Amino acid sequence: MSVTPCGFLRTPEKGLARLHWADTGWAVDGRPPDVAALRPLRGLEIEWPAAEVPVDGLLRLAAAGVPLTAERAEPWVPAGLAALVTDRAWLDHAPDGTARSLADLRREEHSVRLRRLAHPALTPKVSIVMSTKRPGFVGAALAQMERQLGVEAEVLLGLHGVAFEEVRAAVEGCSLSVTWVEAAESTPFGEVLNQAAALAGGDYVAKWDDDDWYGPRHLSDLVMALSYAGADVVGTTAEFFYLEPLKATIRRTTFASGAGYPSEVWADHVAGGTILVSRSNFQEIGGFPGLSRAVDLEFLKAAQKAGARTYRTHGLGYVLRRGLSDQHTWQLPLAHFVKVAANQWRGFRPSLLMDAA
Repeated sequence: MSVTPCGFLRTPEKGLARLHWADTGWAVDGRPPDVAALRPLRGLEIEWPAAEVPVDGLLRLAAAGVPLTAERAEPWVPAGLAALVTDRAWLDHAPDGTARSLADLRREEHSVRLRRLAHPALTPKVSIVMSTKRPGFVGAALAQMERQLGVEAEVLLGLHGVAFEEVRAAVEGCSLSVTWVEAAESTPFGEVLNQAAALAGGDYVAKWDDDDWYGPRHLSDLVMALSYAGADVVGTTAEFFYLEPLKATIRRTTFASGAGYPSEVWADHVAGGTILVSRSNFQEIGGFPGLSRAVDLEFLKAAQKAGARTYRTHGLGYVLRRGLSDQHTWQLPLAHFVKVAANQWRGFRPSLLMDAA
């Protein structure tokens, strides 16, 4: 298994430590880097040696999600790495213990950018499966799919009680390959997804919700996590929510019980709108359960029973929309999301990774 960010801590307990060259390799305060021991640190401040040295050790730390920073970079440092480690904007935000603090979020964004640099780039074909009862949401959803970077995407659209004529303009205006099926409104949600997924030709099947927001590297980050973790199923945290009636964005890092809700862990729960699985594993699991509700939860249970391992990666490229509870298959009152919020901001305030490539 490759070096991974598994075990990344959102909130560091200590400050920066010194990363320097010690004759035979990179060292942290005189000792070889131990990723597990580095997790509580805010990051590592690089001190460059005078002569050129290998950067493999730095890339391993980047692959592990350890935040790296430097005031400058030597000319021999690869351009991509140099640009990232000298971008110190994330350090401008000091933790202040308030619900509006951005310190932990900016640090994690920096970590994700380093992971992307360090892990080999793949360009797989991904079959995006989306069921909708809301024709008015289809255009925006397809536009977000078109923005996906690092993958070759095809769209499999399940029209759930919706006639194709209602979405024709959006579909024909999309640059991606879009295949659709029409299902009666009485058809269970999971069955509509399966009818669409049966047409998949990609290496991976990815579930997509019509009313949520996805960053441009959402799919490529999922494929990256599946690869470095060696997982069978991958998804993100359900971490960012936009509460439309309150016009507020919240970020949760715990469950309602108070238990931690970390990313970069093996888990039995991921955000349903972010499930990604290889097409062969999807078929072995038996597809989505033909239910009207709890389709994601039951799919993950079926995956576990089939012996599949599920990994939960970061959720910075995903925002769930929440209106009144009766508008969603996952029915919880808005007060629940306010209660579990570790951070809360006015307006639509997603992670910077929602826009940055």
